[in-house]
Amino acid sequence: MTLQARMCGVILAAGFSSRMGRDKALLPWPPAVAGSDALGETMLSAAIAALKPFTSAVIVVAGRNAEQLSLIVRAHGAALVVNAAPERGQFSSLQEGLRAALEHDADAAMITIVDCPPLSARSLELLCAAFERARAGGQWGVIPERNGKRGHPLIAGRALMDAFLAAPVTRNARAVRQAHAERMQTVAVPDLLLGVDVNTPEEYGALG
Repeated sequence: MTLQARMCGVILAAGFSSRMGRDKALLPWPPAVAGSDALGETMLSAAIAALKPFTSAVIVVAGRNAEQLSLIVRAHGAALVVNAAPERGQFSSLQEGLRAALEHDADAAMITIVDCPPLSARSLELLCAAFERARAGGQWGVIPERNGKRGHPLIAGRALMDAFLAAPVTRNARAVRQAHAERMQTVAVPDLLLGVDVNTPEEYGALG
């Protein structure tokens, strides 16, 4: 009998948010609360809250914004990891987060980026159940999908985590996944916001 994976959440939040003009991790979530409640949730706190019920620990990878994010990370019971050179790109943050996950004795990682609207608990339940079935069948990971559109979080088993860590920092997660496409599965989820981009003020405002 295959034991359930020890899952660690990894949230990538070290980006520069250049097109947004402000740190996307600190944007109010949902957007409707913007400016209305100083104690409202942010994209970062909502991401932590979504992943926590399904993981043994949640790791947030920050960059130059580490000081600004640290209070939210601590308040929501997550761990902060700093990417000292975020200019290397998002894949470098993924590798930093996975190394931290291994230090937490994880053999699977639920990976998301902070500017993706968090999925519902129901969708994450479907994703986790599908991952356990896939893992029992020798697969490396699962990706949520709706109407042909993929999104986050990706759940990576230990073999995929190792493949990410073995790749050059100049590569990207998609290329590594595609190199092992036969080991990946997609999982249908009902969330309407799966794969929605939140890169500009206009895209963010459209969600309000």
